Amino acid sequence: MTPGSAWRDQLQEAAAFAQRGEFDQFVAGCKQLFGENPHDLEAALHIGATLAAFGFVSLARSCYTHARSLAPNDLRPLISLADLAQQAGAQQEASRLYQFLQERLPNHPVLRRNALTALEYDSDIPDAKRVEQAKVWGDWAVARAGRPLPRPVTGRHDGPLRVGYVSADLCQHTVGLFVKDVLAAHDKSRVTAFAYSAGRQQDWVTTAIQHATTFRDVSTLDDAALAAQIRADEINVLVDLSGHTGGSRLTAFALRPAPVQVSWLGYFATTGLPTIDAVLLDEWHAPPGTESQFVERIIRMPQGRLCYTPVPFAPDTVAPPPCLANGYITLGSFNNTAKYNEYVFDVWAQVLHAVPTSRLLLKWRTFHDEPLQAKVRAAFAERGIDPARIELRGASFHADVLKQYADIDIALDPFPFTGGLTSCEALWMGVPVVTWPQSRVVSRQTFAFLSQIGLAELAATDAEEYVRIAAGLAADIQRLAGLRAGMRDRMRSSPLCNVADFAKGLEDTYFALYNDFAAEQVSD
Repeated sequence: MTPGSAWRDQLQEAAAFAQRGEFDQFVAGCKQLFGENPHDLEAALHIGATLAAFGFVSLARSCYTHARSLAPNDLRPLISLADLAQQAGAQQEASRLYQFLQERLPNHPVLRRNALTALEYDSDIPDAKRVEQAKVWGDWAVARAGRPLPRPVTGRHDGPLRVGYVSADLCQHTVGLFVKDVLAAHDKSRVTAFAYSAGRQQDWVTTAIQHATTFRDVSTLDDAALAAQIRADEINVLVDLSGHTGGSRLTAFALRPAPVQVSWLGYFATTGLPTIDAVLLDEWHAPPGTESQFVERIIRMPQGRLCYTPVPFAPDTVAPPPCLANGYITLGSFNNTAKYNEYVFDVWAQVLHAVPTSRLLLKWRTFHDEPLQAKVRAAFAERGIDPARIELRGASFHADVLKQYADIDIALDPFPFTGGLTSCEALWMGVPVVTWPQSRVVSRQTFAFLSQIGLAELAATDAEEYVRIAAGLAADIQRLAGLRAGMRDRMRSSPLCNVADFAKGLEDTYFALYNDFAAEQVSD
């Protein structure tokens, strides 16, 4: 063991408490380690990162601030502070820090990636600027990669296509949960699926994906080695599932390791990368005119962009609306606090005013953090809402999260960054979701799900309609009960949950893209 690094093992022991839901012991362990290593920069950074991962934003900030004092010229603490601001919903602060840092670290891949993702959460950033910044990133990635390898020349393909999926999230993560059953549903006479796992976490979802694919752990490979592996596997269509989210390997796509390269599922905007040929969306995510937001060719999949399969540990039955027992309506959201902003608070406060006896239940891991709780309560108090009407819950195990939908009558979607898996799970638990689709693709996720299951009337066109829809639901208990009781049958019979049709449509899309490319090669 390296002298002075005993804290690493002790930090793992502390994190084990959090993984078991024993958060008091976790915090006590982190505080003790921090106090025992006051002059160790690496300890401060790692303890801060561990606290942040479990939602303890203020304690993590203290660690990063201390790390800055230990090494004023080291920009890593400032990068962590920027990421933390974004996680806590302080998007303007995050954007300011990212801009400052990029001026000093113009070739830092993770920093550039995080800065782009943060733009999607910032409601004040115009679409044109988001696209412009993504294009700047794409030019940087191509220049960094050098001259890409030529696209492999081959003729028309009738099958099976060799399709590779690249992601750091092939585990119990939104991406892994959405993709695992699609991979299993691939027709092996049409598609031979490869999974390139760039992440370290492995669990039951990883095991399912391993059974459905030729699985390769590429977490230790650099871009050149990853591209070489993909070339060696003779991949026809390479699918990025990450975009600019954590663990992304988009920079390897700049090397053009496959003849057709596609963006799908894990990202919600243009990659900005000219070597990505297409992005898979649908008519609800990408109405006419969305082309201006992408450098990629938009493919509108008729069955929808995503396919939802509930987790096996979801409750077998849906609870009745809690208002029947409570005597009041409970509004709620289990979305990431990074999606909150002043406009969301404005509209949600208007809903609370429109339904005077209602309560609001918010749940996310960052609500373990008492200062953040106080900030959110104060935001509603400033808008005339009694803080006693606001309940804030921290993290819990996934199965418990699903059970807690029994405490919500109506889910409120944030904007412009709406729910993805969160909205699907709310609906599966019988809870109708009120949403406001706007111009960004990420603002239209819940609208797409609602449209697929025949509930597009829950999507508003402006703030006033959002409030009217929510208040109308709250006033119609009979309708709430009917929606709740019938929601699972509605979903099961919809394209949203038809994995066999979805997989076939996805395969058809891959063949069309690949054979279009092959035809271009012949004509050239």
